[in-house]
Amino acid sequence: MSDVSGASSGSSMVRSRKRVMGVPKQCWCGYEISTLMSRSDNNPYRRYHRCSYAVSKKEEINVLKNKMSNLEELVKEFMMERGESEKKVFEKMEMKLETELFDKMDEVLMEAKWSMKKMCAGVVIACIVGFVIIKLV
Repeated sequence: MSDVSGASSGSSMVRSRKRVMGVPKQCWCGYEISTLMSRSDNNPYRRYHRCSYAVSKKEEINVLKNKMSNLEELVKEFMMERGESEKKVFEKMEMKLETELFDKMDEVLMEAKWSMKKMCAGVVIACIVGFVIIKLV
């Protein structure tokens, strides 16, 4: 048997992994890790570890979280207003179509009435002419 594996023989860059026993000294972002103590009622005086950068930017992170929640609320309100405005636009379009439809129906009815009046006038004139002809004969 040979000691050569079936894998490619090209060079590759392998990161050496260090196993850290206990609490690491550095965060994955490169900053130092700070040991802090809890002041909560649930876990008083409990020690915990945080990235020193995150601890220094805690207020900024909270401000950004608040801004994010405010933006989410604004987006929800905007979407609701957009839905309402779209509904209003739809209603306006519907009213416009209805008025156009009623106007067309009125025009068609007026034409039908006018043609009916012409036909009635023609019948009346024909009856009068027929009556005059019968009286003359």
